[in-house]
Amino acid sequence: MTASRTRGVAAVLPLGAVLTVLAVLVSGCGLFGAGGSSPAGQGSTRSPTPSSRPAPAPVPGGPVPAGLASYYAQRLHWTSCRDTFECARLRVPLDYARPGGRSIRLALLKAPALDPARRLGSMVVDPGGPGASGVDYAAGATTSFGRPLREVYDVVGLDPRGVGASSPIDCVSDARLSRMFAYDPDPDTAAERRTLDGMYRALGRGCLRHDPALTRHMSTAEVARDLDILRSALGDRRLTYFGASYGTEIGAAYAARFPRRVGRMVLDGAVDPSASSLEFDLVQARGFERALRSYVGACVAAGSCFLGGSVDAGVRRVQGLLAATEDRPLPSRYGPVTKGMVDLGVTGALYSTAYWPVLDRAIQQGLAGDGTLLQLLADGYLRRDPDGRFQSNLFEAYFAVTCLDEDDGVSMAEVHRYVPRFERASPTFGRMSAYALPMCHDWPVRSGQTAHRLDVTKAPPILVVGTTRDPATPLVWAQSLSRQLHGSVLVTRDGDGHTGYHQGSPCVDNAVEDYLVKGTVPSKDVSC
Repeated sequence: MTASRTRGVAAVLPLGAVLTVLAVLVSGCGLFGAGGSSPAGQGSTRSPTPSSRPAPAPVPGGPVPAGLASYYAQRLHWTSCRDTFECARLRVPLDYARPGGRSIRLALLKAPALDPARRLGSMVVDPGGPGASGVDYAAGATTSFGRPLREVYDVVGLDPRGVGASSPIDCVSDARLSRMFAYDPDPDTAAERRTLDGMYRALGRGCLRHDPALTRHMSTAEVARDLDILRSALGDRRLTYFGASYGTEIGAAYAARFPRRVGRMVLDGAVDPSASSLEFDLVQARGFERALRSYVGACVAAGSCFLGGSVDAGVRRVQGLLAATEDRPLPSRYGPVTKGMVDLGVTGALYSTAYWPVLDRAIQQGLAGDGTLLQLLADGYLRRDPDGRFQSNLFEAYFAVTCLDEDDGVSMAEVHRYVPRFERASPTFGRMSAYALPMCHDWPVRSGQTAHRLDVTKAPPILVVGTTRDPATPLVWAQSLSRQLHGSVLVTRDGDGHTGYHQGSPCVDNAVEDYLVKGTVPSKDVSC
């Protein structure tokens, strides 16, 4: 399958993966541990009739749309979970046009404020994807958020509809999904292109067979409406929100629909909602190329770089490794490592400089004919155990959400027209990125939704964060989103890796924490 990359996730590989991957050299263990369990009871329910419900309590935030009063008035029942956290379920309508019909329950996890006496309220968080678990993000608050935030906020994570423990979409078997990612990411023959196209279509049909209604109602716009019900259930008049990567799309959609209910909102590693599928993939391909050159540049600058004496020479060696695995996969402890897996191993490690030493070892081993570490890095990106079991439904949800949000896919027969543009933007990854364009072309649900520019004027100032060499969400997207959110402030981190907050820049961290804790809005854009 073409190495279609998610819009990005705040932590693409779990924290600690660096040591784990290195340990595999000795122990032979997989990249992941068992992982925490999600709250139970993820099924959907029918809404009770209005007469069976007690009179609704006053709803924070003012009037609510017709037919949704009972949803907005619900109270959350928090219970202990995962030792130190609290979990609950939020009920939302599957179809907002028919609020009296089927409802689904969404999983929540709360990390309570460390200093209850200074508590400011709840901060809802989302790590991106689409398809990543907000529940797991909140459970990892100690490593994802600074203590100043954790002291004063209950950090609340939501698994969006169809994701994680929130009525998860399940489209194909793990074995079939693995075959898709291992497939040739830049098919050369008509037969290979037909096979790839068939894989895309089979995934969509599988989603529709699993749950036709859910497959039709997993859009970002609907998740934004779920957030407003959550805000009310938390008892907050305004939503305090931290969204990373694709989570910025959710936050921006919320601000566009509910501008007067926005509280303090940080959008880190921003995505541009006005970018078409073609523009999105082209800019992201360019971002990964820039990140690769930065990685190789750091190796060259350190001296005696195993890739060569210049950035161009080093990039050519990586390109040579990819080319060599087109027809001859690398052997590894876990079976053949295809070009698709090598691509995912390299690009996944570009999300954070913390993974660069592991990437050094992985590429060195790959050049020597051993693909084990590259396979483990790819598995880390995919959230997959070495035995082929996926730890979450991230990528199935990714397709389901993306193909509803972006009903503008390019047909497989048209891709060749765009390949030259992609190869100019990214000599290393461009052709592979171009063949991600058709992934939604034959999706079985036609939403009619396409990218569009926002014009948010009535929200309070929002903090948008971008990083100069972010591979997954390039800085140009943060710049564009900031212009669409009038009155927002752009914080720019000059650095490598995905997202800007809690990535080693005191300048960024101080700006974000002063804003969220003290309400301090920078008087102008901030460069760090």
